[in-house]
Order: sequence, then C-alpha cells, then structure tokens
Amino acid sequence: MYLVDVAKPSCHPSVTSKEKRLIDILGGVVGLAIAATITIPVAIAMQLDNPGPVFYSQIRCGLNGRKFRIWKFRSMVVGAEKLKHLVDNQAKGHIFKNENDPRITRIGKFLRRTSLDEFPQFWNVLMGDMSLVGTRPPTVDEVMRYDAHHWERLNVKPGITGEWQANGRSSVQDFEDIVRMDIDYQQKWSVAYDVSLIFKTVMAVVKKKGAC
Repeated sequence: MYLVDVAKPSCHPSVTSKEKRLIDILGGVVGLAIAATITIPVAIAMQLDNPGPVFYSQIRCGLNGRKFRIWKFRSMVVGAEKLKHLVDNQAKGHIFKNENDPRITRIGKFLRRTSLDEFPQFWNVLMGDMSLVGTRPPTVDEVMRYDAHHWERLNVKPGITGEWQANGRSSVQDFEDIVRMDIDYQQKWSVAYDVSLIFKTVMAVVKKKGAC
C-alpha cells in the first residue's frame, strides 16, 4: 500500500537495473559480514555507556512512498523519540537535525561519526527495500508534509548513501537542497556514477567531512 494517492509507480531505470541490484546484493553481503564482526564490541560499549537495545528500528518511506522498517545500531538514549520535542531543529524544511542533540549517547556519537550506526541497514539493502546508493529514506511524518514536487525524490529506492551524503552529509541543512540533490542524482544516474558516490562517501567518512 502506498502512503498517499500522490505516490505513483516509478519508471526510473535504476529501479529495474540488474547491474545495480547485483552490486546491492554483493554490497549487502559484505556489509552484513562487517556488521556481524562489530556487533558484539558495539553491544558491550553500548551497555557500559547507556544500557538498552543494541538495535534501533523505525518505519521509513521508500520507493514511491512504500513503507518499510529500517535498522540501525542505536545511537540515542532509550525513549529518544519521546524527547524530540525538547530539542531544537537546526534544519530547514521537512527534516530534523541538531548537531549537538543531547539525546545522542557517547558511543552514539562515535557510531555516527564513523557511520558504523548505518551497518545494520545492509540487511535492508539485501532485502531490496534499500539500495547502496539512492535518496535519504524519510520518516512517515516527514512524507505526510510533502508538497507535490517533493515526491519526485522517491522515484528511486532509498540508499545508505547518495548525492547529499557524498557531497555534504550533515552540512546540508535545507531540505529543498536535499531534494534538488536527489533529483540531480536521478538525472545523472548510472552504475558507474553509483560507484563513484560510494567511493566519495567512504572518503567523506574517513575525513570526517560533515559528520555529526
């Protein structure tokens, strides 16, 4: 079921590309293997810092607004969603960002800075809900506030990385800028371009560019 009637099936070539799907499967397997090796150390550090669940899940919107459950290593205190109203939103538009969000734990800051919190999402990639490269997967409440032109960014699968992560990460604070970058990605898409964005993302993480 689609979230609202304005979401319509997409014909973007990346959605049906067998080469892109093959890269996603290979990347998903490798990513999950890495996730398996770091889960125990992350779990131990997490329990010492802020006891609670190791994994965090949330319903997000994917291709054409279709809902799915995303997985991450927990980087915030237990019950963080109930405390969201106490934190100022430093971003503009239909996203929520705060560079010094007090809900983020000490180990959570490390996980986010190194992007290790994202590794459980390789399960979503392997299952086909996400791709290695695509658009940022929005929350349901974000999508409910979308204007008509915002839906175009959901014509491709959401990705672990994408145009805005590779070329700005958390330094991009305006939702309209993210939308423009997502549309630009769709126009420039090719398998080779996906590979280039993956390498750019790795370099951005290594250099801690735009991390928060």
